[in-house]
Amino acid sequence: MKIIVLALDGVFDTGLATILDAFTTANELAALQEAPPPAFIVTLAGVRESVRSSQGMGVPVVPLLDCGMPDLVIVPAIGHKMPEPLTRALDTDDIRDAGDALRGWAGQGVRIAAACIGTFVLAESGLLDEQDATTTWWLTPMFRQRYPRVRLDAQRMVVHSGQFVTAGAALSHLDMALWLIRQSSPELAELVARYLIVDARPSQSAYVISDHLAHADPLVSRFDRWARENLGQGFSLDLAADALATSKRTLARRLQDVMGKTPVGYVQDLRIERAVHLLKTTGNNIDRIAEQVGYRDGVTLRTLLRKRLGKGLRDIRE
Repeated sequence: MKIIVLALDGVFDTGLATILDAFTTANELAALQEAPPPAFIVTLAGVRESVRSSQGMGVPVVPLLDCGMPDLVIVPAIGHKMPEPLTRALDTDDIRDAGDALRGWAGQGVRIAAACIGTFVLAESGLLDEQDATTTWWLTPMFRQRYPRVRLDAQRMVVHSGQFVTAGAALSHLDMALWLIRQSSPELAELVARYLIVDARPSQSAYVISDHLAHADPLVSRFDRWARENLGQGFSLDLAADALATSKRTLARRLQDVMGKTPVGYVQDLRIERAVHLLKTTGNNIDRIAEQVGYRDGVTLRTLLRKRLGKGLRDIRE
């Protein structure tokens, strides 16, 4: 399989190294198998002859014209983690030229994968319009506002949609690489995961800091504070809207625009976040914790935790 890893100026060092190490490890371990799958032939390419990483290190890239036609293109993150510098970075010739290259590959049926802030680069090309995708959790409000035609599911770690694969925050570069290796050989992907000591992480939910996201909008921030203060009570959209001096429709629309959630869905996320904290820091049983976070019984909470996090109570506490 011929793979191009597209390194743009300011590429995120950890993401780039993670991808390269994952495929190098896969090739090394495949050679030990009785019936090894085809090797991964990885080329590190750039839209410029000179590329430096976000930490200032030189990246030895091959010009795109010398790369030939790949089977897969991977776009690692660029090292701009906050909205303002990322907005400026997305308005550069590097990103525009990358978009031209990505559209050209996509038009010829090449699969394209992007992780973390690399998903912004892919979305900027327009290729993710009307596609399912994920992105780094703390920039979901910006992503939703900038790319409203993308069907964003920021809770998932890796999303496959058509010929595109997207992955969530930072170390999801590894989750994405393992997913891609798994398409060639599930056994090899499992072996790579064991060598690199990687546990399954199907969701970003356990890592999201809801309060951080809420501060992207004043009304959502106020709702977040009100919801946390009343988490143990039964949720009422009428009471929330009255307390915030707004209408139910305005509150629901703002939450959907910024967070991609309904008010009920957002409160549910807060309850899960609080329940996980209580499970890790107290000896309370599940029924008591359910009562503290606004559920009538522990069965409901136990089922929800399993569905959202993929873990049982013992795993969460440990």
